[in-house]
Amino acid sequence: MSHHTFATGEQFRIQRGNSQAVITELAGCLRLFTKDGVQLTETFNDDEIPPGASGILLAPWPNRVADGKWMLDGKVQKLDITELTRGHASHGLLRNSSYRPTERTDDAVELEAEIFPQHGYPFRLTHQVRYGIDEAGDLTVTQTLVNHSTAAAPVALGAHPYLRLGDMETAGLTLTVPGATYLETDDRLIPRASASASGGTDLRGGTGIGALGILDRAYTDLKPAGNGRVETTLAAAGGESVTLWQDNVFPYVHIFVTDTYPGRPLAVAVEPMSAPANALNSGDGLVWLEPGKSFGGSWGISARVRGQHA
Repeated sequence: MSHHTFATGEQFRIQRGNSQAVITELAGCLRLFTKDGVQLTETFNDDEIPPGASGILLAPWPNRVADGKWMLDGKVQKLDITELTRGHASHGLLRNSSYRPTERTDDAVELEAEIFPQHGYPFRLTHQVRYGIDEAGDLTVTQTLVNHSTAAAPVALGAHPYLRLGDMETAGLTLTVPGATYLETDDRLIPRASASASGGTDLRGGTGIGALGILDRAYTDLKPAGNGRVETTLAAAGGESVTLWQDNVFPYVHIFVTDTYPGRPLAVAVEPMSAPANALNSGDGLVWLEPGKSFGGSWGISARVRGQHA
């Protein structure tokens, strides 16, 4: 008798109406989200771990910490280097961690994972996440960090979903990012300054993914839509669209367009972040979470698919 196993551990499936999502034990990862049969995120095979950090949750910091070093109370903290090509500590401490379920229903799952004191991060926290599908068939993700340490802990949150619109080639879609400012980086992708979005860096009016090419850039000064949420959208010429929305706990969105995603000529990650890269050093967006306190916010994925557009 065959025993089917997944490289990403237990698979948590939630469903409501014609929408369903699959979340993995490994990294609390959003492995798949579909609505009315249309695939809205990139995915991966059963025997694979998330390629390019696909769908993983980022805590207690998103993106990069330069050289894996930062200062705490006058002492240099040295994190494990996890981005070997550039020599940084990237995407927090839970990429290889197991999330355990704390509550499950048909259309929602709550998971949590522990952050223990370790190289370069002497704090003890719990990262909690709730994935839920609402009445409209859209996905809401709520992330929360709780500090169990005896001292205030520097924290930030993020996530790394890749959006897609069914079987359409991503290169043919239009990306709209409501950011008035972007972060200028050095050759190792560490932010060094901010600049007003203009010309080719201004994505507020919508730009074809194919014309953008390879991209790794964070935006801020994000203008909310009429519903109060910041919305970054991938749209097709026919009116179909998929949107990543984020609340005001996430004042940054990182856009990552890559040609290295398995089986896809181009893939685009839209990453909500409460702080930008290197926040442990710059302090930008960083929250010092007091003992016993929690910090969190929500983001999600909505879509207008077949038959829903005007």
